[in-house]
Amino acid sequence: MSRRAVNRTLLALVGLALLAGGALVLLGGLDAYRHLGITPPHWWPLTSPDQPVLSTASRTRWTDRDWWWPVAIAVPALVVLGCLWWLFSQLRRGGPAGVDLPSPAAPGEPHFALHVRSRAVEDAIEAETVALPGVDRVTAKVTGAARRPEVHTAVRLAPGADTAALLAAYRTGPVEHARHSLGLTSLPAQLRLRGAKPRRERSGKKAPRVK
Repeated sequence: MSRRAVNRTLLALVGLALLAGGALVLLGGLDAYRHLGITPPHWWPLTSPDQPVLSTASRTRWTDRDWWWPVAIAVPALVVLGCLWWLFSQLRRGGPAGVDLPSPAAPGEPHFALHVRSRAVEDAIEAETVALPGVDRVTAKVTGAARRPEVHTAVRLAPGADTAALLAAYRTGPVEHARHSLGLTSLPAQLRLRGAKPRRERSGKKAPRVK
């Protein structure tokens, strides 16, 4: 599962939990159950405006147990650490924002820094790779440093695709063209192939690194 899918799933679950908690607080605070003539179960939280979120019995039920305080401290701490880890993982980029192009200046001339956005490189590789025979879908990602970029490409194969021919065409086509356009001496690339099988039977294999 991609990071985007994980983020969406986590955000959806957190959003649903917050929505449910907010609805319970709102219904109890507005005394909606009494106005609507609804009698909630005895264990239902926040049934009236005067009821606390946690009753005294709930707060003190396990305070005399040896495990209670370590658990009460460890669980919130783990939740906070998990949230911080997730936040920092979003702030950390998965690759460089762009690729620095070599631009040697002649003696006495000013030096100009050339920079190409990673998204532009990824779009060019994807557009050329998807046109290769046997390719059904493709996703490219530029990783590494701005001065030493690498390309990771994931390809979903069409039925009957020739993987050996595709690997050779990918090396001499999109990768070589990107390397030449960027003016790099080498552009390490990785191609991940996934067969076009039924959803329950799909499997992937990882080809060797391409120089």
